[in-house]
Amino acid sequence: MDLDKENPIAQFMRENRKKANLTQVELSDITGLGLRFIRELEQGKSNLMLSKVNQLLLFFGHKLSPTPLSKLDREKLAGEL
Repeated sequence: MDLDKENPIAQFMRENRKKANLTQVELSDITGLGLRFIRELEQGKSNLMLSKVNQLLLFFGHKLSPTPLSKLDREKLAGEL
C-alpha cells in the first residue's frame, strides 16, 4: 500500500479532525464512513474513493476541486515522473 502522510488531504483531515476534538472512531460514527477508510485517508493512502473523500471534506465545510499548479510545482512533478 502506497502511503504519503505529507499528502495535503491527509494532513487536512488529520488536523481538522483533531481541531474538532474527534477521534477517528468518533469521526467514523458521525459520518457513517468506515474506520479503516478514515485511517487510510489520514495515512495518505494513494488509492481512495473520491466520493468518500468528498463526504469527509463536506463534513469539515470544504470540497475537493482542481487547483492550478505553479510553473515550479509542475516542473517538480515532471521530474518525479
